[in-house]
This record gives sequence, C-alpha cells and structure tokens, in this order.
Amino acid sequence: MSTNLTRTKKIAVITMARNDEFFLNRWIKYYGGLFGEENLYIYLDGLDQKPPQGAGRTNTYIIEKLGIKVVNAESLRLNFLSDRAAELFNNGYDLVIGCDSDEFLIVDTNTRKSLPEYLSCLKIKSCVSALGLDVGQHLKEELPLDKSKPILQQRKYALINSRFTKTNIIARPVRWGRGFHRVRGHNFRIDGNLYLLHFGNADYDTLMAKYNSKDIIERNEQAHFKRARISVVNTVSTQKAVDGDTLFGLARIIQTIFRPVYAWNKPVMLGLRWVIRIPQRFGNTGI
Repeated sequence: MSTNLTRTKKIAVITMARNDEFFLNRWIKYYGGLFGEENLYIYLDGLDQKPPQGAGRTNTYIIEKLGIKVVNAESLRLNFLSDRAAELFNNGYDLVIGCDSDEFLIVDTNTRKSLPEYLSCLKIKSCVSALGLDVGQHLKEELPLDKSKPILQQRKYALINSRFTKTNIIARPVRWGRGFHRVRGHNFRIDGNLYLLHFGNADYDTLMAKYNSKDIIERNEQAHFKRARISVVNTVSTQKAVDGDTLFGLARIIQTIFRPVYAWNKPVMLGLRWVIRIPQRFGNTGI
C-alpha cells in the first residue's frame, strides 16, 4: 500500500438488482454516503421494476430482463455490467466497484481510514479482492431482522465463504465472470484489510420468502438456493464460532494458494466451513 496519498480517486459503484427494495435502499445509503449518490449506477433487471424510494441522485436505469435460466442470466448480467464499467472508465473514473445489492465492501477500521481513503492509497494494477464473509442468522440466538435498525447490531456470525471473495474492485476495463467471482484472464489478490459482507442470508424469514418466490420457482433454482443459501443459516446456527481475527489471515492464505480445477482464478476454502464471530469494530461501519 502506498503511504503517499496524492488525491482521492474517483470511484464508481455499480449493481444490478431485481425485487430487492430493502437491500437496495441500504446499498444506496451506504455507498452513497461514502462515494456520493451521483457515483452510483443501478440497473433494474426488468421493465416491471420501479426505482427504489431512496434512489436520490443515483443513476438508476430500468432495462429489459436479462435471461431466465440462472447460468444464462448471470452471463448476460455480468457481460452487461462489464460493458458499463468500461464506459465509466472512459468517463474518467479511476476505480469501479461491482457488487450485488446485498453486498457491502468495508475496510477494517483498524486502518483508521475511510473506504475511499484506503482505496485511494491502494495500488491496483487490474483488480483486487476483499475476503468474503457470508453473514447468517443464528436461529438459536438471534431474532428476525428488525429492518429499521443497522444489521450488524443484530447479526454477530458469518461463514468465511470464498464465493464472496470476489474480484469486484477493478482499476481498468475487464470482463467479469458470473457473479463478479473472477476476472477473465487475470489472477486475483486478496487485500489484508478489505472485507465483503454478504447479507442475503441474514434473515431466515426473508430467505424462505425468496426461496418460495415466483422468480426462484420459474428459474428452477430452489435446489441451488437451498444448497448455497439456506445451508449457510443452518451452519451458522449449529457450528461453534471462532473469533474472526484468529482465522482471517489463514483464510486468505488458503484462498490464495488453492483454486478449483475448473477455474484457476477463483479462490476456494477446500470444503472448510469456518463460522466466525464478526469483530465488534465492524459495527462502526454503520451497516
């Protein structure tokens, strides 16, 4: 990391969402507070969508729905967002952050820097990743989410999940793979102070409502949803948790060294499902 901060980089944040009013409004509030609402670019997937109430000065666009089947839809979605990110670089942005509306990028408060300050100091050749934390509701200890309060006041546990160690911070035009999980033709580097918190599994009732929703049923995604999403809540609720700071460094090492045979530039956790207690200081992010 460079120690000489010459200027604050111009940073855009981009997402595509569908039927996600709750998280999208929080996404706008969080990233808009850090980078300015005018630097947020939101694409709503389907002409049946409406701009979120908190859209404010964001750049919000409603587009034709991109595909039905999950694999095809994800490929179309990330190709579309890769093209939009390239346009943003042409328009003068130094960095583009791409993430889903239930994903929140944070910098460790121990750095004593805001996220814009930290990213402005960081030397990024093509892309950089944050360590992925999949926040889940502990059904034995935590109540349903009170949507009027900060999430991290109510959720204390997460699964270290390589699916969310995404190459979602880019410094030049690239081609994202599905879900921002990789950048085509490029390796990845996991920064030691950045974390990507996924909150899509933070409320079991909301999770089950989505599981039974028309979109999931029509796309025949229930089996995948149960395996990838509901299982996180079950693991967090039944497995003993360890203090996150004791495992973060080792998790970065594992995810840096080991890759799946089908995708050399994606991280894995070798089947390890480590449940951690989220450091209390992360609550200072206001999420």
